[in-house]
Amino acid sequence: MNKPRRVAARGIIFRNNELLVTKFKQENGSESDYWGTFGGGVDSEESLHDAIHREMIEETGIAPVIGRLLFIQQFMDEELEHLEFFFHIENTEDYEIIDFEKTSHGALELTRSAFVDPKANVLLPAFLGEIDIKDYVENNRPVYFYTRPRS
Repeated sequence: MNKPRRVAARGIIFRNNELLVTKFKQENGSESDYWGTFGGGVDSEESLHDAIHREMIEETGIAPVIGRLLFIQQFMDEELEHLEFFFHIENTEDYEIIDFEKTSHGALELTRSAFVDPKANVLLPAFLGEIDIKDYVENNRPVYFYTRPRS
């Protein structure tokens, strides 16, 4: 049986060996116990670039300078097949201060953001804590494709 597919575009904002990530608001209002990247679902007939541009503004209030595609993740859960495309966001310095109250979606969906060491924190997707992000950002490496094993 084929599952419906959800496509997402996400931003990789990396500086000084730290990745900009966010904590998510749970349904009960509490904060997630993991960090994740900014971004979200691609709308019908929307390009990946348009989606990451829109999502970054909705969640951070800051227009991204979109660089290369760095990573692709594919996984399945009980309901959906997920394809996530991770783009390098080049204007890192613009993301030093994020005020979720000045965004259209940030305050509704997110609790806080920070630049963190990806190897020393719980991140989703987990592969971001296992690979050398700096190498992918600074060098012209082929796109890293990760398929999460089925649970």
